[in-house]
Amino acid sequence: MLQRHQLAWLGDAGWQQVRDAPWNAQARECIDHWSAHRLPWVVTRQRSPAKLALGLAAPVQFGRLRLAIEVPHDAVTGFGHFPHAESIEPLLDASVRVDWRALCGDLRARGCEAKVYGSHGWQWLAGLDCVHGESDLDLLLPVSSEATADAVCAALASTAITRPRLDGELMFADGAGIAWREWQQWRGGRVRQMLVKRIDGVELRSHRLVEEVGP
Repeated sequence: MLQRHQLAWLGDAGWQQVRDAPWNAQARECIDHWSAHRLPWVVTRQRSPAKLALGLAAPVQFGRLRLAIEVPHDAVTGFGHFPHAESIEPLLDASVRVDWRALCGDLRARGCEAKVYGSHGWQWLAGLDCVHGESDLDLLLPVSSEATADAVCAALASTAITRPRLDGELMFADGAGIAWREWQQWRGGRVRQMLVKRIDGVELRSHRLVEEVGP
């Protein structure tokens, strides 16, 4: 099932279509680098079944542009995932690495194989500077049930890590993505609604409808 935050690699025909688009000079520099190194794009919210919508958060040297394309489905040669949380440890300050390893192990013990997207994920993939001093650390948190989601949020809330700020989404098996902080607030009764993101749109879900979000 196609999901947000999946990585997508283009074949030669796909890259030719992307390069032929009318980019400005800075965007074209990024596109040329991405094409030369065959770096992936990321699956974003889909607007039409006829085309595949993809995005890219450019590194600092390309102005941190946010680029978007639509390509035929057959332009993509393969899909993949952002790195597992443990993999990005070298990008973190040495002072938080022990706590980071502990958090990764805690999440796994609670049934969640966390991945990292956003600026840290892109920097790991591209090998170029994407992270800056105010960058959040965005976690993609696959969960199989509401109970697992609660356990994952508890682990995140109890970690000693305060910088970088831990952000990101719980991803349920049906593709519903919910910010982990928003889920925690909803479960604690501090908000009456929460935003649910799906591959084809977003919606606000209320207290009485949340059971439909889970698998």
